[in-house]
Amino acid sequence: MPRGVWAGGGYGPVMTSSGVRLNELLVAQSLATDLGLGQPSEHMVRSARLSMRLGGRLGLDQQELATLYDVSILTYVSCWVYGNEVALLFGDDIDFRARTYDVDFGGMSAMMFMLRRAAGAGAGSSRIDGLRNAATFLATGARGVVEQMATHCAAAGELARRLGLSDDVRAGVQQSYARWDGRGVPASLSGEAIALSARVSHLANTCEVVHRTAGIDQAVAVATARSGTHFDPAIVDALRRDPQSLFIDSADDTVDVVLGAEPTRRPPLTEEQLDLALEAIADFCDLRCPYFAGHARGTADLVSAAAARLGVPAAEATLARRAALVHDVGRVGVPADVWDTAGRLSARNWERVRMHSYYVERIFSRPEPLRRVGLLAATHHERMDGSGYHRGSSGVVLSVPARLLAAADAYHAMTQPRPHRPAMSPAEAALELRRDAQHGRFDPDATAVVLAAAGVVSPRPRVGPTVGLTARETEVLCLLARGLANKSIARQLTISPKTVGNHVEHIYTKLGVSNRAAAAMGAMQQGLLADT
Repeated sequence: MPRGVWAGGGYGPVMTSSGVRLNELLVAQSLATDLGLGQPSEHMVRSARLSMRLGGRLGLDQQELATLYDVSILTYVSCWVYGNEVALLFGDDIDFRARTYDVDFGGMSAMMFMLRRAAGAGAGSSRIDGLRNAATFLATGARGVVEQMATHCAAAGELARRLGLSDDVRAGVQQSYARWDGRGVPASLSGEAIALSARVSHLANTCEVVHRTAGIDQAVAVATARSGTHFDPAIVDALRRDPQSLFIDSADDTVDVVLGAEPTRRPPLTEEQLDLALEAIADFCDLRCPYFAGHARGTADLVSAAAARLGVPAAEATLARRAALVHDVGRVGVPADVWDTAGRLSARNWERVRMHSYYVERIFSRPEPLRRVGLLAATHHERMDGSGYHRGSSGVVLSVPARLLAAADAYHAMTQPRPHRPAMSPAEAALELRRDAQHGRFDPDATAVVLAAAGVVSPRPRVGPTVGLTARETEVLCLLARGLANKSIARQLTISPKTVGNHVEHIYTKLGVSNRAAAAMGAMQQGLLADT
C-alpha cells in the first residue's frame, strides 16, 4: 500500500488495526488547542458537544453532523502557529488569545484592545517603548494580524488534508476567522457563503467560554449582541430557544461523551495510517516557531536508525518513533515569547518550559495505544542522573527507547539554531552530547548509537525530483520554512530579493499552496528540514 494520505472512507485492504480511531487523534489535538487558546482542558470538546446539540436543533442531516463533528473539534486548531510573530506584536500569545473572547473583533473595540496589548508588549523599560510599539502596530500591525490569520487558516487546512478529512471539513477549519458580516478572514467571505459547520462552531466556541466564566444568561447576551456581526442570526436564535438544555451536564467528563457521539463511526486506523497521522501532527507542531521546523522528524529519524542498530524489538522501535514524532507537541502550551527568549530564562519562564513535557503526556492520554506514546514522549527531557524533567526520573526507570529519545532529541536540537544560540555543527553537537554522557546525564550506549546513526544515515531524497523544484528553489524553500524573510534569503544565497520572490511564487505553484505555513508543512513532509 503506497504511503500517503488516505481517502476519507476508503481504507483500502484489511490491515492491522492500530487500536486508535481518527476521532481520538482529533480530540488529542483539541487538548493541545486548549493550551494554545489559554483555556482549561476540554474547552474544545465542550464546544464540540455544544455544536452538536445546536446542529441537532437546526435539523442537520447525518452527513452535515459528521462534518460539524470534525470541524467543531478542530476549530482554531492552528491558533498557535508562528506564535512568535503574534508575541512580537502583543506579548504573551496565549494570554492574548485567552482575552480575545471578551471582544467582538469587528469594530473599534477590537482595534483598541489590540492597541493596548501592543503598547503593553512594547513597554520594555519605558512608556516610550510602549508607545513606539503601538505606533508600529498602527502602521503595519493590522495588516500583519490579517496575514497571521490567513497563515493559521492555511495551516489548519493542510493538517486536515493530511489527516484524510473531507473537503467539507477542510473548508470549515480554514474558515476559523470568518465572520457573518464579512469583516473577518478572508474578507471576501460572509453570510451563508461561510460553511455551516464553521458558523455553528464559532458561536459554540465563544458561548462555551462565556457560559463557563459568567453563566447562561451572559452567554445568551453575548450571542445576541454579536448576532448579525460575528454570528449567524439563525443559529443565535436556535441557541436562545431553551439555552438551559444546550448547556446541561457541563461538568461531565466531556471527552468520553464526545468520543462516543461520533455521528458516523469510522473504523480504527491501520498501523500505517496512524504513522502518517502522527507525522502530520509532528510537522504541524513544528510550526509553533519557525526555528523548530523539522525537529520532530529529525529526532524520529535518529531514534529509528539508532533502534535498528541496537536491535530493539519492532514493537518498541515503532513506539519510540511515534513518541519522537510527537514529543514536543506540548510546546503549544508555553508562550511563544518564552521560546523566543534570547537570554537567560527567568525562574518563572523556566518552570513554564519544564511543563511542556507534562503537557504531551496529558494530550496523548487515551486510548491505551496513544497513552503509551504519550508516556514515552514525556521522557524526552529526563536524564540518567535524575536532573531532567518533568518527573525527575533516573536511569533505573528509563527504558532503552527513553534513553535513545533523550539523546536523539538533544543532539538534533543542538544542530538547529535557537534564539539564544546559533546552530552547532554535527561535530560540536556530538562533543557536547558525549560530554554530558560522561557527566552522567545521558546513557553512554544510547549516546554512542545515536551519534553513529547521525553519521551513517544516508541523506534523504530531496524534494526537487518529486515535485519539480529546482535545486535553487529547494534552497529557498528550506530557508523560507525556517522563518527567513525574502531579504534575508537573498543575502544568504547572494541573489536579489526580487529573484527570491519569483522563486517563492514558483514554489507555491509547484507545491499547490499559497502560504508559507503550508509550504513549510510540505518541506517537512518531504524530510527537507529533518537532516542536520
